[in-house]
Amino acid sequence: MDDKSTNEPGEVPVYPPEIVSAYDPNYEPEIVPAEVVMETAPGAPWQWQEVRPPRRRRRWRLPLLLFVATCLSTVYVQGAGLFEAGYPLAGLWVGLHYAVPLMTILVCHEMGHFIQAWRYGVYASFPFFIPMPFSPLGTFGAVIAMEPRMGHRRALFDIGISGPLAGLVPTFIFLIVGLQYSSFGVPARDNWLFGDPLVFRVLEKWILGPTPAGMEVMCHPMAFAGWVGLLVTSLNLMPIGQLDGGHILYALLRRKANLVASLLLLTAIVVVAMNLKLLGGWFLMLILLILMGPAHPPTANDEEPLGWFRAILGWLTLAFIFVGFTPTPILHIPS
Repeated sequence: MDDKSTNEPGEVPVYPPEIVSAYDPNYEPEIVPAEVVMETAPGAPWQWQEVRPPRRRRRWRLPLLLFVATCLSTVYVQGAGLFEAGYPLAGLWVGLHYAVPLMTILVCHEMGHFIQAWRYGVYASFPFFIPMPFSPLGTFGAVIAMEPRMGHRRALFDIGISGPLAGLVPTFIFLIVGLQYSSFGVPARDNWLFGDPLVFRVLEKWILGPTPAGMEVMCHPMAFAGWVGLLVTSLNLMPIGQLDGGHILYALLRRKANLVASLLLLTAIVVVAMNLKLLGGWFLMLILLILMGPAHPPTANDEEPLGWFRAILGWLTLAFIFVGFTPTPILHIPS
């Protein structure tokens, strides 16, 4: 190989270190595991191959174990009173009326993410459900690990928004059906009181009518599962970090979303700090968001256009927070 552009006649050509090292007898090239995804006809002089790193193998044992544990946890919290009173079959029956709808909502939500990630070739783990048998809900939802840098802007949007939309369909079905079997009653002492988001109050008034003075809606377990579905969806739509809302906001605003998310997180910290007695329950959630970070990583192609339909759908979906979220979802009534 001659170098006629940088060397005078008689001089020894100077080559870049990476080329010199390739002729070193001790040189060992880096081998990156990959799989062929496209190639031309064999034997062609211009034959080429496109490769990419092999997909990570998905863990299934731990997700399956957590799924079963969450099913048991949601059955237990709803039928706990009957279990403790010595009526296991009745407790199981009541618990299933809550656990089956709630797990259906969570599975639909997570599968919305998973199917879209599979469609775009973006790695996504199986969902990790979070059992919480010592809380009145029985679960803290589920999470799914994803690598957003593998997909472009439109892929990020579709993956992020599909979970909430897929989960809201069974949520509203179970809410409407469950409220048909609900009734009004006096809140019991030493019990939990659940705040109602705007969309729940609208459905409650439409189906049950005005609430009598001094009474509350005694939700059927199926309606309560729908209420939890509203809460989980609203929390996931918070436009911060790598929550579903964070994915959607980044797809809409790209790098500007990081500033918006940081300001929203700072505002939430200030509001909770000024109202610790009423909103102190959100302290753990804020810690998780701080550890996760408000910024969202860039996609493989942030310039991919979204189109007007996705833009409108994205803002409308984020606006669901205003009707589906309540800042005081769970309050304890002391005896």
